[in-house]
Amino acid sequence: MQQFEALGNQDELARPTPVGARLSAAALKRVLEDHRAWLSGSERGLRATLNGIVLAEAMIEKLNLERADLKSANFIDARMSGINLSGAVLQYADLGNATLVDADLSRADLMDAKLDFALLAAANLSEARLLRTSFRRANLRAARMLEAAMEESNFTGAVLKEACLNQARAVDCDFSEADFTAAQLYHALFRSCRMAGISAAGSNWRTAILQNCEFRLADMPGAHFDRADLSRSSFFRANLKGSTLDGARMSGADLSRADLSEARLAEAAMMGADLRHANLYRAQGLTPAQLGQARTDRDTILPNGSHGPFMLGSGAHRPGRV
Repeated sequence: MQQFEALGNQDELARPTPVGARLSAAALKRVLEDHRAWLSGSERGLRATLNGIVLAEAMIEKLNLERADLKSANFIDARMSGINLSGAVLQYADLGNATLVDADLSRADLMDAKLDFALLAAANLSEARLLRTSFRRANLRAARMLEAAMEESNFTGAVLKEACLNQARAVDCDFSEADFTAAQLYHALFRSCRMAGISAAGSNWRTAILQNCEFRLADMPGAHFDRADLSRSSFFRANLKGSTLDGARMSGADLSRADLSEARLAEAAMMGADLRHANLYRAQGLTPAQLGQARTDRDTILPNGSHGPFMLGSGAHRPGRV
């Protein structure tokens, strides 16, 4: 473990640490012992209150700091794999480039925290509070983020491949260029989020609410949107080839120039959906009523391979044969 300047006696350790303070290994050990006693309900215990502590580049793997107060702490480049930060207060903390593989951050308060370029593979952020939290280029592969509450957070370029965000909530967040390949987002709620250029092949958005979101240029072949609400979201030039949108609500959605070839759209609500210049070749499950409610033009490729606009009685809603 990296050595730190000691912080005086036990009475001083009972008070919040001054911003920028460093701990020796021995002092940190005492804090952890007192915190362990506090977690067990002992009267001799003392909650770890390390506001502004500097543990940059520290080796602090598998420590138990559950429910610790770590406001404004500096963990830049720290090695923290397996650490328990469940319920911890990490407001304004900097964990940039830290290694947090298999770390437990469930129910943690990460308001205004920075985790840019952090390695969070298989980490647990379920029910975490992520308000204005930054995860730019962070690696969250196979992370668990069930019921996480995200607002005004930045995930640009983040890796969320195979991550589980079931029932997560995201409002006004930026996920531009993020990788959601094979991610699970069942029953998630995303409102006014920027998803431009994401990679999300085989991702699962079943029954999700994705309203007023920007999926421009998203690459999402084989994604699942069954019974999802895509109202007023933009999928301009998105690749949705082979995706399933059965029962999806797509009213007012912008699908212009999108690739919906071989997609499944049975019972999808398409009132006012923009399908101009879209490719619907061999799309399945569409009815004349659905296409009649959407906007098509002469550059729309209809399910039978002909060009639009769709005309009632044309039979162009039937998928063409190879």
